[in-house]
Amino acid sequence: MKKLIIGAYGQIGSELRVALEKRHGLHSVMAADIRKPESEDSDFVLLDATEKDSVFGLLESEEVDEVYLLAALLSAKAEQMPQQAWRINMQVLFNLLEAGKEGLFKKLFWPSSIAVFGPHTPKQHTPQYTVMDPDTVYGISKLAGERWMEYYFEKYGLDVRSLRYPGILSWKTAPGGGTTDYAVEMFHYALRHEPYVCYVAPGERLPMMYIDDAVEGTLQLMSAPAEKLRIRSSYNLSGIDFTPEELARAIRRYIPGFRVEYRPDFRQQIAATWPDSIDDRFAREDWGWRPRFDLDKMVREMLAGLKQTQYPEAELSL
Repeated sequence: MKKLIIGAYGQIGSELRVALEKRHGLHSVMAADIRKPESEDSDFVLLDATEKDSVFGLLESEEVDEVYLLAALLSAKAEQMPQQAWRINMQVLFNLLEAGKEGLFKKLFWPSSIAVFGPHTPKQHTPQYTVMDPDTVYGISKLAGERWMEYYFEKYGLDVRSLRYPGILSWKTAPGGGTTDYAVEMFHYALRHEPYVCYVAPGERLPMMYIDDAVEGTLQLMSAPAEKLRIRSSYNLSGIDFTPEELARAIRRYIPGFRVEYRPDFRQQIAATWPDSIDDRFAREDWGWRPRFDLDKMVREMLAGLKQTQYPEAELSL
């Protein structure tokens, strides 16, 4: 039986694919995306997942037990193309929920986001159950998706699992148009010894997570016994939290001359409605979640990875 990743060459999909291949074997993972990758290390299929017939046709032709649905239009891009974002973020989910309902696979993973929270949500240690009044297209679509996930579990018994990802940092793949992308961009500018203009205010604290923790949390959730899971909408998940100013300061420990200027734009307005920190006690209690990366460990990993692969001439001491 295969693990199918839809949106396999995005920021999370690229590294989740590698982790699944290590765990289950190279040919146990099928990668699907709307664009053909430069190199195909896995079994690959070109797929427009908004087309229901294409999704059903693929699942009917392959023996798939788990689907990881990672295709989405992220927060900043979604605000620029709201109707397209709604179509992509919701239609693809509906196609997979219906396919699961018909028994074409056994288990579905779909990522939600801290974007489901809004301006009236408690910002400190945001609880699992709280006010959820998102005012962005991305957040609205994620909140709607959570409700549909739980509905298909309750109504049809579909084994659905989800995490509310915070901002994700990775040195291997570029971010995809999210509000928290500034955190990755800072590292590139610092290693090029260029000043960075940050679109989020210096003191705006946001929940973040290094990609290795995000991938590990996903694998842990998917391997957890179904009877242990109390949440079928989406689990809160916490890693680290920091402000742009704190991140810049942490980078300057290794690149002392790094400079940041702050010019908040529309993305700051989005960030201001999101939590400062997340209470993920349900994930910790139900399936043993524990993050491994703090701020300094994440900064060191990011700098080391980028120096090795993209900026070999950069001067830093780790």
